[in-house]
Amino acid sequence: MKHVIIGAGPSGVVAAEQIRKLNTKASITIIGDEPEAPYSRMAIPYHLIGDIEEKGTHLRHAKGHFKTLNIDVRNARVEAVDSTNKTVSLNNGADVSYDKLLIASGSRPNAPSIPGIDQAGVHSCWTLEDARAIAALAKPGAKVIQIGAGFIACIILEALARRDVDLTVVEMEDRMVPRMMDNVAGNMIQDWCVEKNINVFSNGQVMEIVKVDGDHTFKVKVKTPTGETELDADLVISATGVSPCVDFLADSGIEIDTGIIINKNMETNVPDIYASGDVAQGKDFCTGEYAVQAIQPTATEHGVIVAQNMVGRKGAECGGTINMNVLDTMGLISCSFGLWQGVEGGESSTLVEKDKWRYINLQFEDDVLVGGTAIGMTQHIGVMRGLIQSETSLGKWKDRLLENPLQIMDAYLASTHTAAIR
Repeated sequence: MKHVIIGAGPSGVVAAEQIRKLNTKASITIIGDEPEAPYSRMAIPYHLIGDIEEKGTHLRHAKGHFKTLNIDVRNARVEAVDSTNKTVSLNNGADVSYDKLLIASGSRPNAPSIPGIDQAGVHSCWTLEDARAIAALAKPGAKVIQIGAGFIACIILEALARRDVDLTVVEMEDRMVPRMMDNVAGNMIQDWCVEKNINVFSNGQVMEIVKVDGDHTFKVKVKTPTGETELDADLVISATGVSPCVDFLADSGIEIDTGIIINKNMETNVPDIYASGDVAQGKDFCTGEYAVQAIQPTATEHGVIVAQNMVGRKGAECGGTINMNVLDTMGLISCSFGLWQGVEGGESSTLVEKDKWRYINLQFEDDVLVGGTAIGMTQHIGVMRGLIQSETSLGKWKDRLLENPLQIMDAYLASTHTAAIR
């Protein structure tokens, strides 16, 4: 049995290792399009900070790990998938045949339509190659402008700040982390960053990046609610989100929306082809709609489930991914889970203590917690996710939480204990 895996990120690597555990004789090939050992993109900021060396980003550290498992790791780019003849075509001219194919190709950075965005000195922060270029330019005191303040951007932001650069962040939305945090929480994170000497322009838009002579490399034209301004920059980083890598699947017959549509067994609409990780679009646990959850915990979980299905263990199912985000922004921990924006006809409970950098917001549908947001309250992270994912009926505890959301731990213990007794 030939198992071919497109993508050398966490989902693909975990899937390969799980397949090997379940089948000691199968042929397993991982195809990654970067000239690197398989690594974690989420570790790149820690490398930029200096907490880990470049090798520390690698997913597996034991020498000869993949060779020991008899997993063939190839560095090549897949250009096409022929689902009729069961082959994948590589950019080096080779074709690789498969019996079972896993597409775990991940995602790539979005490229904003800004004049000058493609110049040398303007980078994404997505690959180890990007990290090397950024490290060479992000010296102490260097003027750095980051475009975007989403989840990944905030992780990059901390790495840059800890390199002692003069950092300015430009975000088009009215708050930081707009797809993870409500208005109160997003602006609290912005205020926190400003206190840490980071300049933040929300409701801002980079209009043009112009290369200049002089003390700095660029003039960056930024439009804000109060007018237009020009900012000096030695380095510009584009961090405006990512999109699934699906362009090579044209004419493959695989159903694609935003990502690759999968069922509960991680199967695509084409027999013997599966998808997992950032490229997979499966059912959202909370809404029942199809969505991409581009986070590493989901990618890893997908890898375990898809491996079992690829070797024929059909009992392994993905019950739906839950929208979950946990972020550390220069020491301020924030999180959001599920339907944190709330639902029509639902109720909510909020506590705001801006002077203490604490915030919690709970969203209910009937007596079930369906979403939540918190800042500065790490003790509630697991409980919040647990109540949402278990769809626990809170009964009288719902009314208590409406009065005081800080009772969420008591509500969890009481409600889950009652459910267990039943």
